[in-house]
Amino acid sequence: MQDSRMIDFLVKLIQKESVTPNECGIYDLIKDELSDFNIINCDKGGVKNLFLYKDFSKDSSVAKSSKIHLCFAGHIDVVPSGSGWKYPPFGGVIENDILYGRGVVDMKGGIASFIYAIKKIKNFNGILSILLTSDEEGDGIYGTKIMLEHLKSIDLLPDFAIVAEPTSMDILGDTIKIGRRGSINGILKIKGIQGHVAYPQKCINPIDLIAPILPKLSNITFDNGDENFAESRLIITDIRSGMETVNVTPSELKIMFNVRNNPHTNQDSIKQYIASIFGEIPYSLVLKQSSYPFITHSNVLVESLSKAIKDTIGINSIADTSGGTSDARYFSDFGVNVVELGLINKTIHAVDECSKIDDIINLSSIFYYFINDMNKGF
Repeated sequence: MQDSRMIDFLVKLIQKESVTPNECGIYDLIKDELSDFNIINCDKGGVKNLFLYKDFSKDSSVAKSSKIHLCFAGHIDVVPSGSGWKYPPFGGVIENDILYGRGVVDMKGGIASFIYAIKKIKNFNGILSILLTSDEEGDGIYGTKIMLEHLKSIDLLPDFAIVAEPTSMDILGDTIKIGRRGSINGILKIKGIQGHVAYPQKCINPIDLIAPILPKLSNITFDNGDENFAESRLIITDIRSGMETVNVTPSELKIMFNVRNNPHTNQDSIKQYIASIFGEIPYSLVLKQSSYPFITHSNVLVESLSKAIKDTIGINSIADTSGGTSDARYFSDFGVNVVELGLINKTIHAVDECSKIDDIINLSSIFYYFINDMNKGF
């Protein structure tokens, strides 16, 4: 009965067309499910953020120092659906025990799973909470970070957090994210002198200048990584110059790139390397770090989650830091030990995004056993 109610609730979430940063009334549905939880709203810049919490131990005699605050976090916003779907992307159609819909995996399915896991908890040695934002798929400027700043100001930051991002690769529970690489965006500009192609001696063609350097720039690595992180690698994402004509050389060439960096490489490392390969060729470089690498320092958090996965569905999970950035980085910035676990990510952001019903139910069971295991450890 509880499982069917959770799926019905998830279908309602999917039917809300909450494309970033629209919230579409989803928070009212969630507050109705957790009506005995305290509510904190923290909205800014058109983004709605919600924090729900319950102190299960406020009437107990347990010392405050031994209590814990465990937070489940996620985003209710989704990317646009696009066209070509088998079923309406916001219909929440179930066919052959598979639930279709934009956001079912990323990440309304994870949200429904942890809400229904928390609903079953009767006793806990501390605070259970939920942090949600309507702006993770967009800029994320006024999302999770803003709420965490507010929680810090009122002394309500969690000790531990799980972000229900879809981390599973092939089988539910096969991958736990224990950290993430950082992201550094770069723009390189090489100046030249525009001119007629018939008089190359009067021109300085920036394409000619960059040609011998490009192999030393494309797909290069800055380090060898370590036991937790892959190597930091530069990936060129765009090269453009000229005016799309065949008889004029360009006055400027621009290269855009990204480096997913581990703690062994930073902006200075990149600047020094680029300076070394350009030599006397003049250029300009702008770097911007949009997120920093991090890793959780809590063995108990990873061990408890791994144990819950093994005991619930018999899967041995691996700890990993690959993939893109997520809001987990903000928890790390505020000193909160954080990991990520969610549904299988094969169809995220894709046409016909979907998940097996059994995976959603099993994920909720994993979260439930994890909460109980964390409770025993403190």
